[in-house]
Amino acid sequence: MAETNSNKIRAAILGASGYVGAELVRLLSRHSNVEIVVLTAERRAGQPLAAVYPHLGDLGLPDLLKIDQVEWGGLDVDVVFCALPHGTTQPVVAGLLHATHHSVVDELVAETTEDVIAALPKSVKVVDLSADFRLRDVDVYRQWYGHAHQAADLQKTAVYGLTEFSRDAIAKASLIACPGCYPTTTLLPLVPLLEKALILPYDIIVDAKSGVSGAGRSEKEANLYAEVAEGMHAYGLGGHRHAPEIDQELSVAANEPVTVSFTPHLAPMSRGILATTYVKLADGATAQDLHRALVDRFEDESFIRVLEDGAVPATRHVRGSNFCQMNVFPDRVSGRAILVSATDNLIKGASGQAIQNMNVAFGFAETTGLEAGPLFP
Repeated sequence: MAETNSNKIRAAILGASGYVGAELVRLLSRHSNVEIVVLTAERRAGQPLAAVYPHLGDLGLPDLLKIDQVEWGGLDVDVVFCALPHGTTQPVVAGLLHATHHSVVDELVAETTEDVIAALPKSVKVVDLSADFRLRDVDVYRQWYGHAHQAADLQKTAVYGLTEFSRDAIAKASLIACPGCYPTTTLLPLVPLLEKALILPYDIIVDAKSGVSGAGRSEKEANLYAEVAEGMHAYGLGGHRHAPEIDQELSVAANEPVTVSFTPHLAPMSRGILATTYVKLADGATAQDLHRALVDRFEDESFIRVLEDGAVPATRHVRGSNFCQMNVFPDRVSGRAILVSATDNLIKGASGQAIQNMNVAFGFAETTGLEAGPLFP
């Protein structure tokens, strides 16, 4: 770890002009152990952060840069947060750190991840919030993202950063792949139940809703107020890219292949994820057994709240926080149960979980910088 005069670790945030980047700035600026030293944003390069986010304008932070303007070799930095777009329309998806040379309209043209990481000091830890390192199998990545993985060797070193289940690995990792918001909200209640064999590893149905901020800040017709307000619709039916990520982690928990039915929906709210998951009970198991198992598994966790019997998780009760609420309900169909879980997609589903992982990686108290409770109403 690089030493600084302030005895704080020094952080770079790549993609600071997006919603997730803005939340990283907001939370890290209040973190007692972190100093933000680099902010990048391709189309906003050269501007002060206040020009993009006025609510963050009084923090005294450096102006926004293009990534290729950052002199990585001589930069004293301990952790790099990557909040850049993952594989969609980019000609080349570099993965965690994109050495971007120019932008054409809304597309990024990037070099390889290895070129950038090779220029970084070996002690630097990288926390990725894109999808580029979440899928361990590079062939699965190719199938779902439509192009070859551009950093296969680095993929072998990546740790899937669902903090509550991976602390030991995160503490030793140089490259941490933060889960997606839908997988985070879905996996937290499911993994312990599969590990305890209280539910069957097949016929798992996930019905999930997300706020509009999950689609990012780019100017898209589908995100216009008139397109989103006063209605709700499903998307990615039968083929959303978070499905293989969920399958991957549930297969590890069950110790056998698991394939879920996953359907996301866009809800008319700014932020939040609500996942309603339908499961088959193992022989002899009841919904009460599932609830008890979750209470036992998470009783010492700072950010997981297993609600009392009958209480229903709601996005409005976790908004602006790093908490996940969950509960279990018996289904009227015999042998089935319903899991409901809620998170803030921008915090526990992204920036908050990234900071939680950073805290573990650097040996800080896990709640540091994340102590704020939900904002209500």
